[in-house]
Amino acid sequence: MTSIIKRNNVKILGKGTQPMLFAHGYGCDQNMWRYIYPAFEEDYKIVLFDHTGAGNSDESQYSFEKYNTLEGYSEDLLEICEELDLQDVILVAHSVSSMIGVLAAIRNPERFLKLILIGPSPRYINDEGYFGGFNHEDIVELMEALDSNYLGWSAQMAPVIMGNGERPELGEELTNSFCSTNPVIAKHFAQVTFLSDNRIDLNAVKVPALVVQCSQDIIAPKEVGEYVHKNLQNSSFRLLNATGHCPNLSAPDETIKVMKEFLVQSSNP
Repeated sequence: MTSIIKRNNVKILGKGTQPMLFAHGYGCDQNMWRYIYPAFEEDYKIVLFDHTGAGNSDESQYSFEKYNTLEGYSEDLLEICEELDLQDVILVAHSVSSMIGVLAAIRNPERFLKLILIGPSPRYINDEGYFGGFNHEDIVELMEALDSNYLGWSAQMAPVIMGNGERPELGEELTNSFCSTNPVIAKHFAQVTFLSDNRIDLNAVKVPALVVQCSQDIIAPKEVGEYVHKNLQNSSFRLLNATGHCPNLSAPDETIKVMKEFLVQSSNP
């Protein structure tokens, strides 16, 4: 039996005792937090990990049955918290991990103190009275492209997702991250991500949350961020000047600033 620490390539840093757990988005790994977490190392216990099947996790532990819904990933997140006996966790989650974190916070609310959700989306496909950013046909085409040529799709889509075309090195980094993921696992995770619908779950979250939204984001448009904020009972909303879907890479200083402001304000009601 592989240990959870090895399975999810868990790393612990920082000088503090208050745990801050960072959960990365689709096609990424814990390295995507390298510009963010150092700003919190002095005051917090930093916990980094890779989702099973991503980064340097133990790929042999990937189960298509377990990870056929986002619940499987939320189970892993809670297992890491339990294994390390983390209490009053501040969860910092990017993209699809925001909904993974929402599910974990519903399941075990006493484990979490605060949620910081960066670029969250509870549903990517438009629905009656809801704008998710994609038509169903868009997602079908995306899945077909993933299936026929994953590396080509990654090279084309990663820079678009990243935005910030004037800084091509950012798009290249995301492309390389996508391309280093096992294509079979990446396709499965994409299907689970883009077909998920967690809108009904938002109302069940009791943990205070910060919703961080980029001003231009094709994956999670502004309307989506506002929807998440409106439907989380106890949330704050911050719209960044940053563009693209990965402000943790493209605008770390601005991202750190709103995170710190939220942590201070929510500690001093």
